[in-house]
Amino acid sequence: MTTSRTEDIAATAARLVVEEGLEYGPAKQRAARALGCAPRQGELPDNDQLEAAVREYLALFCADTQPQELAALRAVARRWMERLAEFRPHLTGAVWRGTATRLSAVHLQLFCDDSKSAEITLLNQGVDYDVGSVRGPRGVMVDVLSLGERCRDLDDTVTVHLTILDHDDLRGALRTDACGRTARGDLAALERLMQAGTGTGGPA
Repeated sequence: MTTSRTEDIAATAARLVVEEGLEYGPAKQRAARALGCAPRQGELPDNDQLEAAVREYLALFCADTQPQELAALRAVARRWMERLAEFRPHLTGAVWRGTATRLSAVHLQLFCDDSKSAEITLLNQGVDYDVGSVRGPRGVMVDVLSLGERCRDLDDTVTVHLTILDHDDLRGALRTDACGRTARGDLAALERLMQAGTGTGGPA
């Protein structure tokens, strides 16, 4: 596949991420099909290419609204990180990286000594949630607790996903990429971003 086709897929996928709230994987697959390409993994843009396209799309079409929407979602994340502080919550995904819009979910990772302790806490707090699963860092399936919170600033309900990880997984959680960025951050790191008005998650 030529570079220009890869860029076309990235641009189309970026629009789906921003306008429909798709996650990166499904957005790339759908964009490839929409452009008449067989969506084979080796022919798709990587996540860094897609994130660059998302940032470009946001700058072109959402500059007047996205910063306020991101701030509202980060406020939701902060409330839940404070509420679940005992589980060492870390924010990840678009809300951490600064590319979130009102359609984005808040993704928190909880590092628990007991995998059921977070569920017990939510039950004790009277919080309704659904249970799903994703593949965790060790390659095994882990629980994801999903709940909704009404966000006054967005006048909408925000979905919050709580991924339940083992406490030992925290040791490798803050590795940085080639640009010095981390894939997640704790409450203190989030508050620094919020105070600075910074979009992109950097070193914690």
